[in-house]
Amino acid sequence: MSISRFIFQTLAKTLSTKGLYIVKSLSYKKKPQSLPANLDYVRYATLGLCYEEITAKEIKGNVAELGVYKGDFAKRLNLLFPEKKLYLFDTFEGFNKLDIKVERDKGFGNAEQDFSQTSIDLVRNKMPFPQNCIFKPGYFPQTAEGLEDVFCFVSLDADLYEPIYQGLQYFYPRLQKGGYIFIHDFNNGEYLGAREAVIKFSKENNF
Repeated sequence: MSISRFIFQTLAKTLSTKGLYIVKSLSYKKKPQSLPANLDYVRYATLGLCYEEITAKEIKGNVAELGVYKGDFAKRLNLLFPEKKLYLFDTFEGFNKLDIKVERDKGFGNAEQDFSQTSIDLVRNKMPFPQNCIFKPGYFPQTAEGLEDVFCFVSLDADLYEPIYQGLQYFYPRLQKGGYIFIHDFNNGEYLGAREAVIKFSKENNF
């Protein structure tokens, strides 16, 4: 890590604990308003805006995340939507070897990052309303088989081409009108498959 990046991250984290953000350009009025101390202000603040829209319009449906890792973003979802079911899809063991092979075969990247340092218990212990969390460990989309539900908000943060594409295939038809799907890593140069999955799905559906 470069010295300048280290200084920036340290400063940003220090400011965020005081409710100040280097890139603060968004705000929303409804509670819960305080944001976690991290460098992902835009994603968390935009989630807050979507939460306001979903709440104001009384959009039906539950919430889901594909790619949970240690559950930090899931914790925020659980806090904002305490009355809704929160489905949490993840291997809870890191990237699946089948998805890694697709990533490498298509030239999107090596998928070398290790996301195995997690567990269902670790994530569950972070949740403010764990009784509403439904854990779906294993390989997606098999872990969604037999699940019949609709959604107002979905987070796709699986990083790699195949699970993101499969996530769009599964969740978009089940998304309520007025709902949202967040797709992480679309502009991440380390995970080029994320962008390609979205582009392919969009073309197939004339978006």
